Amino acid sequence: MKVSLSWLKEYVCVELEPSLISEKLTMAGLEVDSVEDRYEYLDHIVVAKVNEVEKHPNAEKLSVCQVDAGGDELIQVVCGAPNVREGMFVPCALPGAVLPGDLKIKKGKLRGEVSQGMLCSAAELRLNSDTSGIMDLEGEFFAGTPLEEALKLSDTVFEIDLTPNRPDCLGVIGVAREVGAFVEPRQKVMLPDYTLPADRVINESIHDYAKVRIIDSDLCPRYSAGLLFDVKIAPSPFWLQERLESIGLEPINNVVDITNFVMMETGQPLHAFDFDEVSKGEIIVRRAGDDTDFVTLDSKSHKLEPDMLMICDGQRPVALAGVMGGENSEISDSTTRVLVESAYFNPVSIRKTAKKTGIATDASHRFERGIDPEGTVNALNRAVSLMAKICDAKIAKDIIDEYPQNFVPLEIDLNTNALNIRLGTDLNAGAIGEILESVGFDIEKIGDARLKVGVPSFRVDVTRPEDLSEEVARLWGYNNIETRFPLVPAKGKLLDPKVILREKIRQIIVGFSFFEAINYNFINENFCDKLNLPEGDRRRQVETILNPISDQMSVLRSSMIPGLFETMKKNISQQTVTLKIFEIGKVFYATQKGLLPEEQEMIAGLITGNRTDQTWHSKKSEVDFFDLKGVVEGFLDALMIKDRVFEKLEDNTCPYYKKGYAAFVKSGDSIIGTLGKIDEKVLKNYGLKQDAFVFDFNLSTIQDLLPEAVIAKPLPRFPSLSRDITIIVGRDVTVGEILEQIEFIAEKQSLIEKVFLFDIFEGKPLSEGKKSLSFRVVYRSSSKTLKEKNIKKLHTDISKTLLDRFDADLPD
Repeated sequence: MKVSLSWLKEYVCVELEPSLISEKLTMAGLEVDSVEDRYEYLDHIVVAKVNEVEKHPNAEKLSVCQVDAGGDELIQVVCGAPNVREGMFVPCALPGAVLPGDLKIKKGKLRGEVSQGMLCSAAELRLNSDTSGIMDLEGEFFAGTPLEEALKLSDTVFEIDLTPNRPDCLGVIGVAREVGAFVEPRQKVMLPDYTLPADRVINESIHDYAKVRIIDSDLCPRYSAGLLFDVKIAPSPFWLQERLESIGLEPINNVVDITNFVMMETGQPLHAFDFDEVSKGEIIVRRAGDDTDFVTLDSKSHKLEPDMLMICDGQRPVALAGVMGGENSEISDSTTRVLVESAYFNPVSIRKTAKKTGIATDASHRFERGIDPEGTVNALNRAVSLMAKICDAKIAKDIIDEYPQNFVPLEIDLNTNALNIRLGTDLNAGAIGEILESVGFDIEKIGDARLKVGVPSFRVDVTRPEDLSEEVARLWGYNNIETRFPLVPAKGKLLDPKVILREKIRQIIVGFSFFEAINYNFINENFCDKLNLPEGDRRRQVETILNPISDQMSVLRSSMIPGLFETMKKNISQQTVTLKIFEIGKVFYATQKGLLPEEQEMIAGLITGNRTDQTWHSKKSEVDFFDLKGVVEGFLDALMIKDRVFEKLEDNTCPYYKKGYAAFVKSGDSIIGTLGKIDEKVLKNYGLKQDAFVFDFNLSTIQDLLPEAVIAKPLPRFPSLSRDITIIVGRDVTVGEILEQIEFIAEKQSLIEKVFLFDIFEGKPLSEGKKSLSFRVVYRSSSKTLKEKNIKKLHTDISKTLLDRFDADLPD
């Protein structure tokens, strides 16, 4: 929205500097994008004195003038104006000047004579419409004075970036109302005269010639029209052209220019029809229905949709309502009777029509944001009055004003105490009322802290007390609102334990060089078959999405593992073959129809590829089950979950694991989750070719197993002793069973501090089906330094117990 300062001053008296006006408009919510000097094009144009005038030797109608333009020497200018004479002061465009119409002035020759500039007419400088000769500056001037300074030409154009909720400022009057609210003292906007000139109104009623019928009043709540006779189509007067050009609009003819002028003045779009082209003198406002094509003013044909609102005459559509008129009823040089439309259209309807047709006009821009439903008649009268004067026309008595859905004024009960709390201000009800009244609100005081606020019809964005709070804040000044910090108690509320646990888990697993993955909760419905889940498995109770974003995301996940496979696949496709990822999220199990699914929070992880990057000092070595088991043990150690055991997964609970390469993780009677190597067939289902190892744990179970308190104990004062035990057992004997047996003995013997497996061997010279296991037992006393004799008997008893319990042999 462009507004010139000179135009603005017609409605409000403002003497502030343009920079200050720009700042105050911006702070009031009307952001000023740019501020331009309207007469910037007068640079390099100065006042010059004509000292000598001689006939051009080679052209009868040209003169050669010696001109004082303020320099050290006179300059020569060839001039064709008939009124040039010695001693007159004139505008002179020096080389480098650019006149309206992109006319660039430079030194050259005209018919053989040097010309070092141009003596200008007022029309050439767009100062008035006089083209009879060069501009005669009456009075005394100093040669060389910039023309803008000499004539005191000053005007500023503000370009305002309006938000969609402020259509009331899409007219100069609306902006003037805002300016009047922040000048001192506050001013109310001075509206133009909306009464019709009595000497132009004839005794013939518009109802005798025209009628309006609104069929679809839901899309057109109000339609007003006026009629003029004996209209003379001609170029607009200079003042009207100048107003339109100041804001970037191109003049067309007097009738069209007046509709544009009134639209830019009031914010109410208008349209003028050639009434002789309106069949039967009838205007019908209806949906397009069966009409399929329409040619607009720009001679382009548009496909119509049934719901588009059209302005029709007795036979055909003549305008796309609120968007653009039709070629079949446009104003032409032969027009003598003009019907002027001023209406209010449904904003949503206009927005849809403009979008579907691809037409964006100044009118649609305003209609689709919402105009003043009570302003149609005033704008109509303003336009008709101007047309009567400028076009020398006669006005038909009366106007048509079809108003099937009357506007109901909105009243808001405003609690000023609540407003002050909301804004952090301390304004009394009187001050608040004065602020709101300055921009057109009606105020009725009720008690000391309540106001009944009548919302003006042009403020379509104000519907509740919070909107009034915003009005007060922006008009009083955001900068005047004191910055206050809330009174926050020193003791903050503790985070939910589950939130703390999630963050702790993230820190621990990231410490094992894992990256966190975040996948959609929606997955493909065939994931159960890809994981080989048996019928009856709870994970087959999936919740179907009614409106999925794609066919690949049609159900809520009941397992985290498919998402990890997809992440693995994407990384491998990018040549990242070594991967450690984890995800914390929820899985969902469908319940009864119509009820929300059951949610369960899980943590799952995946490793694949090599243990380390391949370098000159390390050989390629792929990860295996024990790499993942080590991560899990370290993870549970960090969470201080004790008494955990890994049990071989024998049943068909998790058929996506390779048989013999998977385990339960338990602590007491609680199953934390599972881990194992993924079966090759499952990997193939997901298009994967390299081994992958996965763990899948229940977060709620982990939380239940966390210790309530952590007990610290001092560092040991005495050294430890370590002894090894190597036994040969059957391949079906698990290391966990042996460790469990040793730990059972350790519970009775305080000297045993730690036991762990440090070597395993299979193959010759051992018999088939046998394996060698080597364990290290660490002994320590809390009261003395141990010697060999202190642990010899205990170590021998442990060895014998293992040999008897597991039918083991000692190595040769």
